Amino acid sequence: MRGHPMTAIDAQFYWMSARIPSDQFLLYAFAGVPADFDGAVAEVLDRARASADLTMRVEDTSAWRYPRWVPTLDPVGVTAHRAPGDSWAGCLDAIVRLADDQLDVRVAPWKLHLFAPVDGIPGVGGAGTVAVLQVAHALADGGRASALAAWLFGREEPVAAVDRPGRGLLPWRAIVAARAHRKRVEDTRSGVLPPPVGDRPPLATNNRPAGARAVRTLVRRRAELGGSTVTVAVLSAVSAALAEYLDEPCDSLGAEVPMAKAGIRQANNHFGNIPVGLYPHCDRPTRVERIAAEIAGGRLRARHRASVTADRAFAATPAALLRWGVEKFDSQTRPVRVSGNTVVSSVYRGAADLRFGRSPVVLTAGFPALSPVMGLTHGVHGLGDTVVISVHAAESAISDIDVYLGLLDAAL
Repeated sequence: MRGHPMTAIDAQFYWMSARIPSDQFLLYAFAGVPADFDGAVAEVLDRARASADLTMRVEDTSAWRYPRWVPTLDPVGVTAHRAPGDSWAGCLDAIVRLADDQLDVRVAPWKLHLFAPVDGIPGVGGAGTVAVLQVAHALADGGRASALAAWLFGREEPVAAVDRPGRGLLPWRAIVAARAHRKRVEDTRSGVLPPPVGDRPPLATNNRPAGARAVRTLVRRRAELGGSTVTVAVLSAVSAALAEYLDEPCDSLGAEVPMAKAGIRQANNHFGNIPVGLYPHCDRPTRVERIAAEIAGGRLRARHRASVTADRAFAATPAALLRWGVEKFDSQTRPVRVSGNTVVSSVYRGAADLRFGRSPVVLTAGFPALSPVMGLTHGVHGLGDTVVISVHAAESAISDIDVYLGLLDAAL
């Protein structure tokens, strides 16, 4: 059977998903419900069949080799839902429950959920349609998943193929990576590179997710978020809101910020997490300046040759060794230090040029998954001039999500 083996990083996401659910949920809201709803669905499925990425499934038959992406006869397709009360709030509640049913990538690595009619969508006067694309992380990171969704909803630009290099020999690549690492240490000592942002003590937001889970959204125009970048503006607001909400010292408050890696994409997942301090006790201009500087420093360090060579060494890891490492992962272990107290994932999804049938898109959102040491995450997703800030929280981390949302709304 034709196909190709998974890259090491994508296989790691696939194997880890059995221990930490990591499916992504990309929301797109459209103004109106197409008169020919079945025709709109058929159009989406026709576009899916024209995409090599969306007509693959995983075949994992050997403990000694990496799983393979192999063609499937047909995408898994679409599931229609009715949200409680046919409302926007009910739709968000229903999306939380979708995470209880993770994808089996051996059948299909994506699924489309449609909610219609939905009343109360921000910016829509009457009933609308909400589409939620569920995507396995092994298939795509946030940027690539957004491109696949845009293709489904009519964007003409096809999703670029991944340039998958040869694996190479691990011993040699490890030697090269070690040398590059020593060079990065030297560059940091000499001031060529900024120092890495350190870890920090866990807060309540790092509690293991337990109790009720909920998502909420805030909608802004890009110009309403100030003169800094959207990501920095939201990080600053998260800092202020969390420091006011949490009943514990927050001097070392920080966030993990996923960022696309530089260079040519060589795997479905082509990103890294940058730790960023949030400086809640600084005034806003100083806080914004420091956050922006740490993001820039993190990007500069990520572009160093040491990062590239480390990725190449990891890509050469034998399948059996990586699988063994994943099996040894203990999700019950509680860390003494963490790299961030929350996650803020920011993705710009391009122009507002998408449609479902004849219904135009009005906004997009996403809800980064929770993990054993992360009970609060934030999504920042832009489409055209509209930015949606989402909050995804477990009760064990944020006991009253609406109170926290109010503080974040005021801070924005």
